[in-house]
Amino acid sequence: MEMDATEFDALVAEELDLLPQEMTAGLDNVIFVIEDRPEDGSLDLFGLYDGLALTERDRYGLGELPDRIIVYRDAHLDACDDVDHLRDEVHTTLVHEIAHFYGIDDARLHELGWA
Repeated sequence: MEMDATEFDALVAEELDLLPQEMTAGLDNVIFVIEDRPEDGSLDLFGLYDGLALTERDRYGLGELPDRIIVYRDAHLDACDDVDHLRDEVHTTLVHEIAHFYGIDDARLHELGWA
């Protein structure tokens, strides 16, 4: 599937807006970043949470760099056949990475069907 960066950014923003308020309201000092691929150039990673989960923080001070949730465009486009499939995959990636922010690990995400 092909989609330029601007269209993909808009799709990710739309999917983010569709997430429940209960899920996104607690995202403090978190930015969403879209990159083509991870540093290793692979296509098997859809997203990454880069930060310290809430469950691992004792305090959060001023001047802290924001945590990042990275969505990898090329991996999504490579795995999807159409826009509906792409939306589903982006949605799953956003939920998965936001869950890591809240301290939910991959094992629990597998149990819940989000990995």
